[in-house]
Amino acid sequence: MEMPMTTAFFVAADWLAEHIDDPEIQILDARMAPPGQEHRDMAGEYRAGHIPGALFFDIEALSDRASPLPHMMPRPEAFAVAMRELGVRQDKHLVIYDEGNLFSAPRAWWMLRTFGAEKVSILAGGLAGWQRDEWLLREGEEAHEGGEFEAKFTPQAVVRLTDVLLASHEKTAQIVDARPRAKRPVDGT
Repeated sequence: MEMPMTTAFFVAADWLAEHIDDPEIQILDARMAPPGQEHRDMAGEYRAGHIPGALFFDIEALSDRASPLPHMMPRPEAFAVAMRELGVRQDKHLVIYDEGNLFSAPRAWWMLRTFGAEKVSILAGGLAGWQRDEWLLREGEEAHEGGEFEAKFTPQAVVRLTDVLLASHEKTAQIVDARPRAKRPVDGT
């Protein structure tokens, strides 16, 4: 997968606090309930406290609902519409965070990069790191203007099952299953 990278993968909480009012920065709260905790109301947790200015990037809602598999990538057009409705501007430096466990922020990073956002970083330590450094949270929803997002799909960022099976058989790539243990099939495939 070849996606040009000029923006840091991670930014620190003190860097974000220093740049929080920068009009070129946009913050996305990508918290998602881990396996076994699906009962949690993540939108409610966002409203109960989030980094000031953060918009709620709901990975569950952004998944392809027509697929029988969970969390499959949506069509580019659907993703672009959702980003515009959310208020995301792909020309901004997008800073994404999760609870601090790197469970969902990397997924949001990958989705945004796959659909054409070039300046995307993850907040190191996530919300837990932000709170540990005693930065303030804000409650409620964030007001936003409409976003500007045109999805430019990067096909090399997504592979099909047949590609994975072929690479595994021919040993042409190292394959890492990054899913939590609870999401992996029992037979290990």
